[in-house]
This record gives sequence, C-alpha cells and structure tokens, in this order.
Amino acid sequence: MLKKELLDVLCCPKCKGELEYKPEQETLTCISCGTTYNVRNNIPIMLVEDAHRRG
Repeated sequence: MLKKELLDVLCCPKCKGELEYKPEQETLTCISCGTTYNVRNNIPIMLVEDAHRRG
C-alpha cells in the first residue's frame, strides 16, 4: 500500500496528469492520458517505456 504523502506528490511522467491508485491491481493510472504504471513491492515504476496504455 502506497502512502498518501507519496500519492499526493506523484503525477504522470508522460503528461503530468493526476494518478488513480488501484492497490488491488498494484497500478497507478493517469486520469488524463490513460497510461498505467505498475507498482512493485510498494515502489511505483514510473517509466513511460514500461507503462501500458488503455484502449
């Protein structure tokens, strides 16, 4: 589970949009562009080249 303090400062590295945390899926998804970043061992993997796009 990611801490609220961390979630408050994170943004999408691709478009700087707000992220939605889904702890059960261990993902952070950008509300603006739809890019999804994995969270491994409570560490967000915020690399655009490792991210997934919805659609």
